[in-house]
Amino acid sequence: MESFWQAHAGWIGWLTVISMVLFVATLVALPPVIARIPADYFVRRRRARLLRQGPKRWLGYLVLVGKNLAGGLLVLAGLAMLVLPGQGVVTILAGLLLLDFPGKFRLERRLVRQPAVMKALNWIRRQRGQLPLIPPPVRRSP
Repeated sequence: MESFWQAHAGWIGWLTVISMVLFVATLVALPPVIARIPADYFVRRRRARLLRQGPKRWLGYLVLVGKNLAGGLLVLAGLAMLVLPGQGVVTILAGLLLLDFPGKFRLERRLVRQPAVMKALNWIRRQRGQLPLIPPPVRRSP
């Protein structure tokens, strides 16, 4: 095992530095993002569309591609951090929130219905002087 560490010391060092930078970036970036979520975001029937009509439509596509690339990179980094130093689960969740995929809004609602998640989100919003999030309605199965 010691020979593995010695043989890959350079890579392990760089991955450790990247993990620490992503951890700090997550701690810095997530609170302002959470504070900007509208209080009624999870009770809306539909989300606002990112892509706009008109002459600046290309800008919407550029933002969409950039957001999905960043999300994909965060998911990959988070997966690596599951076995390396860093906040793997938090980084994966941040990446998933940036990605666009079918069913994402339902997944977000399901996560936010968890009492611990809603409590943590509202604690961050309270620290930022924002109103608490309105919890999504619980869907009842017939």
